[in-house]
Amino acid sequence: MKLRITKSFRDRLNDQIEFITKDKPGAAHKFKTEIISRIKSIPKMPYADRKSIYFDNDYIRDMIVKGYLIVYKIDTENQTIDVFGFTRYQDDPFGK
Repeated sequence: MKLRITKSFRDRLNDQIEFITKDKPGAAHKFKTEIISRIKSIPKMPYADRKSIYFDNDYIRDMIVKGYLIVYKIDTENQTIDVFGFTRYQDDPFGK
């Protein structure tokens, strides 16, 4: 399966990394590395994470990494995985 990252996800992740960098640059680098590593592992076992609490759809999953929620959708027809939600301490992980 091909992994696709939405622009909104990248923007939110980068904002969080910039925020962490202000106080702890080393921690920000480690955080980014772990998030990217975990996202890259999704295609190996796309159904390993829990079904999303935000959608009533078995193909949308929630991955939790260091207290952050990463939301992705599995598209079996097109053989893609779209990573689109990133949040912590927010009600809406999609930035609406």
